[in-house]
Amino acid sequence: MTCVIAIDAGTTGVRSFAVGADGRPLLHAYREFPQHFPRPGRVEHDADDIWRVTVETLSEVVAALDARGESVAAIGITNQRETVVTWDRTTGRPAARAIVWQDRRTADRCDALRAEGLEPMIRQTTGLVLDPYFSATKLEWLLTEGGVAASPDLAFGTVDAWILWNLTGGPDGGMHATDPSNASRTMLYDIGSGEWSPELVDRFGVPASCLPAVLPSSGRFGITDPARAAGLRVPVSGIAGDQQAALFGQACVDPGMTKNTYGTGSFVLTNVGSTRPEPVDGLLTTVAWSLAPGEVTYAMEGAIFVTGAAIQWLRDGLGIIGDAAETESLAASVPETGGVFLVPAFTGLGSPWWDPYARGTITGITRGTTRAHIARAAVEAMAFQTADVVDAITAASGTTPTEMRVDGGASVMDLLCGFQADLLGIPVRRAAVAETTALGAAFLAGLAEGVWESPAAVNATWSADASFAPSGGAEIPARRAAWHRAVERSRDWAREEAST
Repeated sequence: MTCVIAIDAGTTGVRSFAVGADGRPLLHAYREFPQHFPRPGRVEHDADDIWRVTVETLSEVVAALDARGESVAAIGITNQRETVVTWDRTTGRPAARAIVWQDRRTADRCDALRAEGLEPMIRQTTGLVLDPYFSATKLEWLLTEGGVAASPDLAFGTVDAWILWNLTGGPDGGMHATDPSNASRTMLYDIGSGEWSPELVDRFGVPASCLPAVLPSSGRFGITDPARAAGLRVPVSGIAGDQQAALFGQACVDPGMTKNTYGTGSFVLTNVGSTRPEPVDGLLTTVAWSLAPGEVTYAMEGAIFVTGAAIQWLRDGLGIIGDAAETESLAASVPETGGVFLVPAFTGLGSPWWDPYARGTITGITRGTTRAHIARAAVEAMAFQTADVVDAITAASGTTPTEMRVDGGASVMDLLCGFQADLLGIPVRRAAVAETTALGAAFLAGLAEGVWESPAAVNATWSADASFAPSGGAEIPARRAAWHRAVERSRDWAREEAST
């Protein structure tokens, strides 16, 4: 049996994941790696640690596949986005610790650039906002305060590029490349022209010689070196950033198809097709993937800061549940929230509001309010926030979602999925395979090597664990209006505190 291996290099660990030609998981291996927090607001990784656990997990999966007599057709890579890795092409050694996407050390630099009026150009060119979340100011910091020398041997990349280079030979001819989905998160890439932006590269003082080649997300990047890839000599044929890979893993291959991952927070992505939409406040425009040279699919993305984290707060902050698994049964013990709304703006509000001064709010409490009402309000808040993002994406892109495919820990709740369908007025379908990020990387690689013939064939492998149709409840518009009243009460709450 032919299979594809996906290497899923996340923020806290790496998973190697084998997928059969039927689109079903075969086996996987996972290892965590250390996190480094040198001072408040700074988050770093040792790139050698990432490579070490990549080799360990890949070796474990290859050994298990060999024991089963199964062959590997290709490798795909998916990764934490925006994290900056720099290394020496001659020695293969990292030039500094990787600066992780969560790192906020360049916040002041972003404020200064915004004050100079640079943000409109960045929005138009890259589809992003001027924020330390993205790679450009991190790389600029390394090249200045971080002490990384801009020598001809310097290589820069996101984590995918680091793993690809090592898999394909490292200092002995390793391929230095990335794909458009990752390049589009660096704040150095022109998502319209499909090339590194000379203006932004110059503005951030980045030597063009250190940048990786940008190749289609599905296509042959290089051949692995058996001495570095657990004995495998196979093509690396798919690369995508984690959220874009999840969109592909959910087989959202047609415009209007939308996925949401209900994790600690949530990322909503909608496939908006081959025409790049204009930038819009509160949302990001990003490259979803490229399946052939010059062929680009775009996505609009909304980031919700707190969804599953609200359930953790019910457990750890309020103590009204003992375990997250109790949430659904407690919430379902009441027919509705009794007029209670919970806005979980614990760290501000993300898309589409982008209000760092918002704070968590519970409205509508009466003497009859119980912990069940608050639990149900927390569940419904996940769906309300998602609906707000989908509305913003629809308004900005002109593309109306046809259904929403969901995954992530909270998606196991039928109550949530059903309410989400009611709010959106479209079907919500829960993926049968939860590891959609790894699945997407495998699909991209397998497409390039003929394991799957077309995106339609990928779509045919996808199946739902459960589907939820909208009930068409007449009360939905009034419920959403009340939710928005609650949101308004949470907004701007901490501004006065911040000013003092």
